[in-house]
Amino acid sequence: MEEEQREVLLKKVYHEGCPGCRVEHLKDTQRGLPVRQLFFVWIVVLCNALPISSLFPYLYFMIRDFNIAKTEKDIGYYAGYAGASYMFGRALTSILWGMVADRYGRKPVILVGTASVVIFNTLFGLSLNYWMAISSRFLLGSMSTLLGPIMAYATEIFREEYQALGLSTINTAWGVGLIIGPALGGFLAQPAEKYPNIFSKESIFGRFPYFLPCLCTSVYAFGITIACCWLQETLHTHNENNKLSKNSYNALEAPCGFNAEEAVNEIEANKPTSKESLIKNWPLMSSIIVFCVFSLHDMAYSEIFSLWAVSPRKYGGLSYSTDDVGVVLAISGFGVLVFQLFLYPYLEKLLGPIIICRIAGVLSIPLLAIYPLIAMLSGFNLSLALNCASAMKNVLSVSIGTSLIILQNRAVEQHQRGAANGITMTTMSLFKAAGPAGGGVIFSWAQGRQRAAFFPGDQMIFFILNVVEAIAVLMTFKPFLVRRSQ
Repeated sequence: MEEEQREVLLKKVYHEGCPGCRVEHLKDTQRGLPVRQLFFVWIVVLCNALPISSLFPYLYFMIRDFNIAKTEKDIGYYAGYAGASYMFGRALTSILWGMVADRYGRKPVILVGTASVVIFNTLFGLSLNYWMAISSRFLLGSMSTLLGPIMAYATEIFREEYQALGLSTINTAWGVGLIIGPALGGFLAQPAEKYPNIFSKESIFGRFPYFLPCLCTSVYAFGITIACCWLQETLHTHNENNKLSKNSYNALEAPCGFNAEEAVNEIEANKPTSKESLIKNWPLMSSIIVFCVFSLHDMAYSEIFSLWAVSPRKYGGLSYSTDDVGVVLAISGFGVLVFQLFLYPYLEKLLGPIIICRIAGVLSIPLLAIYPLIAMLSGFNLSLALNCASAMKNVLSVSIGTSLIILQNRAVEQHQRGAANGITMTTMSLFKAAGPAGGGVIFSWAQGRQRAAFFPGDQMIFFILNVVEAIAVLMTFKPFLVRRSQ
């Protein structure tokens, strides 16, 4: 009994002036669904998703209008590098931002990220040429501080029973971004051509036909920057000179014979040190590596899907417009939203994150294999088959991502979580940068081999995507992917 009382005492000590302890105290005393915290996670992730997802419907046409591609088949090549520049910039700075988040807190880093969307996404919409577009996307990626800190924040702000919901909220918000972003890009790009009664060709939206969707995203990001001023900080910043808080009510009620100061000293002695090597943490590193391979596949798929959908029928594409692509991606995003919100938390409790990764990865392979067959359809049958396949593919991809995020954040303690997510963002961004660049090159190459005997045209594209997916699935098994022992 005495040991149980001592264990309770050790768990209920809070440090005065520490924002992390304040959050822990709220978690211990509050019950019910943490709606306010879920809302903050949701709006911040959406701010990160919109600049990425809104680009895909109009990128092909934007590159075409820059007149940098010599032939129509070369557009995919340049579009790939435009998509990759954001991820390459994020790869260079993610570890640094993770270290800053571990030192100064999650909140200031998140504020920097939302403010950077306002500035650099606006500049991208005002790009005068291909190189200005590449540069603004690179700078936006370099200042993209949101995803790593918000993953750490989602792990820390919720009670343990709500952590899966909190982390699935990240991908739910991403799903909403997959609805709103493509809709913005598809319907608001080239407004002077689509809505001549509202936007004249002499206006700024006529001279910069892709500025309007970027402007809408930047206005939203500005509002989120203001809202995040009320974001709760979760990082522990203990004041060693004043260790016991007035909120340490269990210490005051401890039975005689207990020394509260000794209890606090025991906590400090047992607290993990920052010298522990994240690189030697194999449960963390294995989940990051698997995440990177899946991310390579997903980013290449996103780039290829949009290019394939808008490319001419003679090259194996669908001849879709920006509006058509926006509708398909929006419907897919809605499917992700429903699945993540209502089904994923239940499946995670039932099966666990690793089993979900394996099942989703295996199901993705035959699904991608039927894409070349979908291109043979037309009319309503084409729309129905494409929307169903796209929605299923995105649900499977996001389920894999959520599961691996859970594994990564459970593999480390709080004092290393920002740096761990920084490593994740850096490595993942490198692979995601290779995804669009490689996907664009493969797409342009495949369009030139329509009459090849072995996997002609788009068949080769989806075959290569399936090979990458199969490799990622194999990596989810032991001895490669392991969970941290509790």
